Amino acid sequence: MSAVKENVGAVNGKNDKSDTASNGVKIKHELDIPKLHSLPSEQQDLYLLTFLANFETHISSLTSESLSFQQGLLKNQLLQIISLQSPTPTRVIRNGLGRCFAAIFEKGDRKQLFETINELAVIVNAGKTEKGIRSKHAAVHCLGEIYRIAGDSATTLSSLICSSLVKSSKNAQSSLGFRAAILDALGKIAKGVRGTLDETLSKEIWRHARNSASDKSALVQVNACVCLEHLITGTTFFRNTADFEVLKSVIWKVCDSSSAAVRRASASCLASMLIQAYSEDAPDRMAPKIKKPKRTNTLKKSNAAVLTGMDEDPPRSESPTLRKGATQLELSLPDIMRQLSAQYVRTSTTNKSRVAIGICYMKVLTGLQSRIVSSNYGLIADHLLIEILSNSSIVHHRYRLLLSRKIIQTLLTDVLSIEILGEAGKLEAAKTLINNTLKDYPQVLKERREPSKNTLIGALDALTRLTQLLGSAFVSLSEACREALAQILQHPSYTVQVHASYCLRAFVLACPQQLIQCASICMNGVTRELSLLSGPRQSARRCVGQANGLAAILSVSPLQPLYSSLEISSRVLSLATNLLKSSSNSELRVSEIQVQVAWVLLGGLMPLGPNFIKIHLSQLLLLWRNALPKPLPNMNLNQKQSIEMGYLTHVRECALGSILSFLEFNGRLVTMDVAKRIGTMLSNTLEYLDTLPKKWIHEDPSQRITTSLPLQDLVVMVRRRVFQCYSRLANCSPLASPEVLTQFDLLTSIMASFADPDNYLQSSLGSSIANTAGSFESIWEVGDNYAFGISGLFYGLKIKTLLGQNCQETHYDYFEVEGCDAVFDHLLQSPVFGALEHDSLCVNFQSKNGDERLPDPPLTEAVNSAITLFAIAFPLQSPKVQESVLEQLASSLSANNLQRDLGRKAAVSANIAIALLFALEVALGETTAAQGDLKTSAVEKGLEELLRGLIVDQDQYIRNIAYNALGRLCSNCGNTFTSKEVNVLVDTIVSNRDPNARAGCAMALGSIHENVGSMAAGSYLKEIHGILLSLCSDPHPAVHFWAIEALSKVAESAGLTFSGYVSSTLGLLAQLWISDGHNEECDVLTTSNNELEFSTLAVVAHCVDSLVNVLGPDLQDMSRTRDLMITLIRQFDVDGWPAVQAQGLRCWEHMFLYAPVFVDLPSYVRQLQECVDDPDYGIRRTAAEGLYTLMQRDANQVLQITKGGIDDKLWNTFDSVPNENGLQRVLEAWLGHTCLTETAFWIGRCQHILTKTSKKIEEVPTTPYTKASAIPDIQDEEVAGFATGNPKDEDGANLDTGQELLRWQVRAFALRCLSDLLAVVGRDMQLDPESQAGAALQQRIGDVIRMAFLTSTASVVELRVGGLKIINQVLIMFGATPDPDFSEALLLEQYQAQISSALTPAFGADSSPELASAAINVCATFAATGLVTDADRMGRILKLLVAALDSFTSDSGDVAIGELKGLSSNAQTMVKMAVLSAWAELQVASTQQAYLVEVVKPYVARLTPLWLSSLQEFARLRFEPDISSYTGPVTANDDLDTVYAALNRQTLLKFYQDSWLKLVDAIASLIDQDSDFVFDALDGKAGNPQAGGKTPEDAAINYRDEPVAFFFVLYGVAFEALITRPSSDSPGSQEYALEILMALKKILRPSVSGHAIYQDAVFSETMDLFNRQALAEGQEVQAVLVEITRNMCLTHPTARDKKSNSEHLSDDIEQLFELTRVIVLVLAGLIPALTEVKSTARPRLSQEAVALTTLSLESLVDASKIFPAIIRTDLHACILHIFTAVFATGACQEEVVPQALPIFKRFVESVVENAERDQILTSQLCACLQRFLSILANAQRRETEASLPCAKNILLASTILLANGAEILTADESSVRNLYEEMFDCLHDIGLAKVSANCLRSLLLSRSGGDTGQITAQYLIPRLLRFISNTTEPDPEDAKTTILRALVTFVTKLEGEQVSAGLCFVLPALLLRAANEGKEIYKETATRLIELASFNQDAFRGVVSTMNPEQRSFMEAVISRGGIRRRSGRGDNEVGVDEPRIALKLNFGSS
Repeated sequence: MSAVKENVGAVNGKNDKSDTASNGVKIKHELDIPKLHSLPSEQQDLYLLTFLANFETHISSLTSESLSFQQGLLKNQLLQIISLQSPTPTRVIRNGLGRCFAAIFEKGDRKQLFETINELAVIVNAGKTEKGIRSKHAAVHCLGEIYRIAGDSATTLSSLICSSLVKSSKNAQSSLGFRAAILDALGKIAKGVRGTLDETLSKEIWRHARNSASDKSALVQVNACVCLEHLITGTTFFRNTADFEVLKSVIWKVCDSSSAAVRRASASCLASMLIQAYSEDAPDRMAPKIKKPKRTNTLKKSNAAVLTGMDEDPPRSESPTLRKGATQLELSLPDIMRQLSAQYVRTSTTNKSRVAIGICYMKVLTGLQSRIVSSNYGLIADHLLIEILSNSSIVHHRYRLLLSRKIIQTLLTDVLSIEILGEAGKLEAAKTLINNTLKDYPQVLKERREPSKNTLIGALDALTRLTQLLGSAFVSLSEACREALAQILQHPSYTVQVHASYCLRAFVLACPQQLIQCASICMNGVTRELSLLSGPRQSARRCVGQANGLAAILSVSPLQPLYSSLEISSRVLSLATNLLKSSSNSELRVSEIQVQVAWVLLGGLMPLGPNFIKIHLSQLLLLWRNALPKPLPNMNLNQKQSIEMGYLTHVRECALGSILSFLEFNGRLVTMDVAKRIGTMLSNTLEYLDTLPKKWIHEDPSQRITTSLPLQDLVVMVRRRVFQCYSRLANCSPLASPEVLTQFDLLTSIMASFADPDNYLQSSLGSSIANTAGSFESIWEVGDNYAFGISGLFYGLKIKTLLGQNCQETHYDYFEVEGCDAVFDHLLQSPVFGALEHDSLCVNFQSKNGDERLPDPPLTEAVNSAITLFAIAFPLQSPKVQESVLEQLASSLSANNLQRDLGRKAAVSANIAIALLFALEVALGETTAAQGDLKTSAVEKGLEELLRGLIVDQDQYIRNIAYNALGRLCSNCGNTFTSKEVNVLVDTIVSNRDPNARAGCAMALGSIHENVGSMAAGSYLKEIHGILLSLCSDPHPAVHFWAIEALSKVAESAGLTFSGYVSSTLGLLAQLWISDGHNEECDVLTTSNNELEFSTLAVVAHCVDSLVNVLGPDLQDMSRTRDLMITLIRQFDVDGWPAVQAQGLRCWEHMFLYAPVFVDLPSYVRQLQECVDDPDYGIRRTAAEGLYTLMQRDANQVLQITKGGIDDKLWNTFDSVPNENGLQRVLEAWLGHTCLTETAFWIGRCQHILTKTSKKIEEVPTTPYTKASAIPDIQDEEVAGFATGNPKDEDGANLDTGQELLRWQVRAFALRCLSDLLAVVGRDMQLDPESQAGAALQQRIGDVIRMAFLTSTASVVELRVGGLKIINQVLIMFGATPDPDFSEALLLEQYQAQISSALTPAFGADSSPELASAAINVCATFAATGLVTDADRMGRILKLLVAALDSFTSDSGDVAIGELKGLSSNAQTMVKMAVLSAWAELQVASTQQAYLVEVVKPYVARLTPLWLSSLQEFARLRFEPDISSYTGPVTANDDLDTVYAALNRQTLLKFYQDSWLKLVDAIASLIDQDSDFVFDALDGKAGNPQAGGKTPEDAAINYRDEPVAFFFVLYGVAFEALITRPSSDSPGSQEYALEILMALKKILRPSVSGHAIYQDAVFSETMDLFNRQALAEGQEVQAVLVEITRNMCLTHPTARDKKSNSEHLSDDIEQLFELTRVIVLVLAGLIPALTEVKSTARPRLSQEAVALTTLSLESLVDASKIFPAIIRTDLHACILHIFTAVFATGACQEEVVPQALPIFKRFVESVVENAERDQILTSQLCACLQRFLSILANAQRRETEASLPCAKNILLASTILLANGAEILTADESSVRNLYEEMFDCLHDIGLAKVSANCLRSLLLSRSGGDTGQITAQYLIPRLLRFISNTTEPDPEDAKTTILRALVTFVTKLEGEQVSAGLCFVLPALLLRAANEGKEIYKETATRLIELASFNQDAFRGVVSTMNPEQRSFMEAVISRGGIRRRSGRGDNEVGVDEPRIALKLNFGSS
């Protein structure tokens, strides 16, 4: 130690001064040790944790300069904590100290580094006290962290430190945590010093780590392996054969550990050695290359020492170069794999070791460069498939074979295909498998041997997965793959056939174009092999293989309906039925093959669904009944030969398989009658099985019906099928279940299959050896693929879902390792492996997504199906039967022979537990089966007793099932039972000290609370919480782990009820987190080992998350609890366990949800950014969920924090993880929130993703197959530039740079994002023409078209379709947009060539129906936009549309479009509808685009009947039942499309659904043109009249009583579409409804609908729909509704039948009221005053609302004219009220009322027109006028801005009413007089005076004639004269002038003597005003006087003559001073001769 001090002092002597200089500085955080020791012992650890967490935060917040300045003080604080004797540093404190030291020396300078290491070394070398161990442990950990960060700066001390650590390990045997920490520190030192470690010391560490690898502690083993790995990678001393051999021997021993962590660490260690030894130059050899040394004897001695395990120290230190006798280790890739395979295939190697070797393979493959692995894929695959999978030691052991198959499949798919290979690499790998393996069967070349059966199986599985991953990109290998699979199907092995069938199914799903061809090949193969059965060259197995392949292909038909063939399906059905009918005439073995083939084919047809099967159901039931007859009473099978019994049994098994397939896919057809008949057949089969010999006789293989299947296996397979069919039947027909499942002895047979102690296969040698006394450990380690008959319904803690159950599998995934490592670890959790060959039916049951659940072996599957059936049947039995069953189960568990047969006992216990759990799930209604009843007391007691015994079982997996069942039992039985059970469990915990029992009871309490619920379990919460808290502190790992898990369950289920217990629970969790007794570094061996598998830290983190959710928003008010939670969560973030980190992210997510203010958002976002691409699946998934939540909240804030760095990381992670839906959601949320504000960014991002390369590949595989038509022949230079913008082959590999594009699925997602962006921006542009997003998109339109063009010419059909859809969207959005630079041209004109060229590949031979349809839509849009207005220039597009129309209208059966031929019927329909839709779009566009008229005109007469017939077909598909009504037998002459019309209903309906509206619009546009041929077509008349002809009566409406023949088709589809359309909130819904209503508007005209629309049923339904539309839709839709209802009013029969107007009230009047009601509803939504509920004031109405209001008012006025006179008065009152409401609404004053006044005037005129004066009309108008007065009075208060305009408008409206209602309203009416008075008052009002004066003027002038006019004049004129003469009242707006003008005008309109009378009061009034107001108005007065004089000179002269002289002289003065004088210079006394208006002398008095 002194040497260390001297060395440090010499090297670091300069630091003494700096330390002294900093002594005066005090750091911010300083540990208060007296306060720490004053606290209670249980709080000291928490105080220390809080201090250290704050201290770590403080260090991270310091700058580099500040940290360097305070480094010494910070270091002293940390050393002080390490040296504490109380509390001693625990794991959490040690980790925190290590992080602090690492941060100090990583962020600051390293002046204190040597001194720190020296002081830590002093602590390590201190005394040997027990408390000192904790300080040493902490110091060792800190040393490791320091060297990890700054090891390169402390290399001189590394030797001394390592020596000290190795010596310390010898004194640490009592502390395994300390030993593990020493190994961990040594590894970090070896890694940190970067190869400068001394060789002698390295060897010493090597030996120490190698010896420690055999330690009993799993943690020590893990750290030892990690240390060895660091030595291997950090030094060059061990890359020799001697050390390699020794390392291998050690690793092989360590690999056999039961700990998954140890297996992973050991595999990683060996893999690192192999990777280091890899050399590309090393020759391929069977053993490592050994260079011959000069001294042979020395070499032998050295090797001998190595092989015997001698650990002698070398005599002296040697140089880094190879010592004498050592050999350099150089291995080629084949050598590396042989090193592993040699150990793998040894018979002595355990399954654990094999799993570890599989992990080692994975580490080697991922550790090597991807270039090496990609280029050697064929070599790797051959090695795995041949040297391992075909090895005899593997092949001859079933469990070992299936284990190896799964390991190899994981390596070839999950590791190679997903993690390493890109898209081009996957294609090359698939090509390699096809050419190098599959095509070698059968053997073609002598030098290439035929692959074995297992090699073919492995290759097929790998190819299947590659096909699923590649999807449509696999099309380039379709030909080669089809040929290879067709050959493999003929393999004699049934297993190979099944795997080939599954591969063929995946292939057809990926390349559906091959479906018909593959089906034809298999069909021909079946027919050929059947014909050879009776001949000498018979091959029964080939025939069955072809049948399985054909069935697999047929099962794909519903998933790929565009490529399926009804003809093949019908032929297969005929073949199968004929085989069944003719099989009785064949020899027994031939008959058996015929029957098997027939039932296999029928099973393959079942996925076609009810629409296909219903037609043949009666025939199938007959066939099933014949195959499953009731055994005859005298039938004695004991006397039959084995081959006959085998035949009868096998036939039943095949028939039951088809029944199972029927029930799986055709549940809707299972009626009560069908269920009973199938139930009878199943019962007959069970009776047949009972008649078979009870004891199995020895069979001669030659006497077997199937050589490989003895009768015993056939019986098991039949029993399995019976139970499966029963279970499916119960779920398909719950009503029939009680009758079917309560049959006699059914439950007995079921229980005998899974619970009989003696009824299991006992011939397994491995089981017998494992079950011998003293050697049986666990049933999970029995490797015979049977395991004493245990069920396969659960594995580990995961419980599979029951049939018909909606919830997911029950398991705990938050503390498990995820990824490929987890796949390997899970292989050991089940003693039984499934495989496809166990049940060939599963091939047909797989979903399109490839969600696999492989069937277990028949023996295990029989147990599984029996348990499932028991769960469904048991609750349906009577209570007595249930009691008896439970007694039998209890006796089975307690049977004496089970006490000796421990394996069978474990299996029976597990089977009974899972059976009871499933039964309780059924009874609680968690499945679709009938619930039944389990609530009798005896049954409850029986279940309770069984579960109590299982809860305390020694097997944790059985306990897991049992306590889940007990929780459901309590939920089923009620509170009394629950209370009793809780007390029993608590007593058991107190009295039973067995850890397993206590753990089981703890979880049972949690399960009870979880299932019963917080309300019912509230009374037990305190007791449960208390007992669980005590168990959480239990030292046994199983007890405290499951107690904490139970506590989290209780907290989650209790919710807010648990809030009172949060503080105590959180305090305990914090103590457990700090404690060293609950983690892997605990000194107790069992605890430490168990913690590595079931981490208590992870479950503590999960429980904290549960507490966060319990408190919710209350966290904001609970500061102490919240602070402690945040402290713990921060600890979770930096913990080393991925499961803990994932839970920490979950805690932050919920904390931010409830208390966002207290979350450091920038830190949280950056943490998510780092974790989003974490290798651990749990962390990555949780990070994605957190990011999605933040993106939904505020995406811009998140992006601002990340500064754009998260973008590439998200896309790259999405590319590397195929099925990461969380990342898709994040990107979609981001796009949805920012697409309008960052449009240009998203366009650039999508463009980048479509051209982005994923990774560099140094050596590109050979180029895959290419097709000539994949890239169009482009001649235009600009188009060529588009095409070569990213030179690549069709699979995305950039050949020039060696780069590879992202996966096509990622590019397709980016393309979908671009399409969504265009859709959102398009809607925004519609709402806002000045949209910024639209402008940004317009600027980048060239990039968008470039992307669309590139993808439309790709090799993947999904990309090509997406590209064309983008082009279509662009054409729709910008087709009519002018170019901003050249306004005379359109924006898209410059891209015509690119768009046109992008369409060319869509019609090539390699195209698809979807692609052709999309291209046709683009053609139509392109032609309709107007980019090209010359028909001759449309060229290919128009020619293509015409050719397509000709093809689909011709009588020839060969329909083609371009080079695309051979379409199925469904595909033809799809393309046909696209063609008709395109022409319809052109027809609609021709109404606006004149150039299209001549284009469409030659074809429109031919198109119209096609459009109508398509609509008729759409209506038939839409409204007819979805199951075909065709029930007769199918004959050869029947049209298959007619017979199976319902089969393709959903498929075809989608095509029609996408096109029907365009067809209706086209027909409606033709109706607008009144073309003859369209009405003939609508009437269904034959003939082809000249297009464009007009009817003779063009000008008049074509009224008719009967509708046209197609009216109800058109009306029905439109009506139904409006009812069933998406909600109004969904995007595009408004536009969709608007289009439908626009078409309906044209259809609902008399020339089309006749009187049909007014039929009661039709009319009522229409009005209901219109009413809903008026209330719920937008204003555009409402406007069309108003127009439709107005037109329906105007064309109503009542309007045409004038005689009915005044007769009587009729039903027609009710219809008229219903029509006007729709208009009123629209107005009510716009005018608040029309509704009963008073709403707040609305803002100013939009232009759309103004137009809609005006339209509605006009429509009401128009409709009012149609109403009969007898009811018209009521309507008038309503309309008057509506106008009054409009005039009174403030929001309507500015824009609505000015437009409504003329409509009001027209309405009043119509009301009074030809109307006799009656009291009702007068009262209506008076009431209206009175309402006007009230509104005026309210408006004059001027309370709002709208008051003044309202008053003005009311005055105008009143004037209109009085002026036009003169005959009804006179001045005698009180309301009229009141209005006049108000008008006179308004003459003095500022703002109203001028309006009022004009209103009075209008009233005066409008009533100038007749008696009414005289009365009005008599009333108004005196008051007007009084107003003019009044000088005291103000005249703010010069209203007197207006009044005088009105009076003058009034006089000029008088006649006869009335003129003189008028002049008598007007002239004085003029002169009086002039006298009163002075010279300012002389000119105006003079003008008026001259006007009067010129009107009637005689009368004027007469009136003037009556004046006195003063008046005359004053008048003369006014005229002269007003400027009316001579203009020729005459005297003042006369007017010149040129005066234009007065020819009189001024002397008016002279004669």
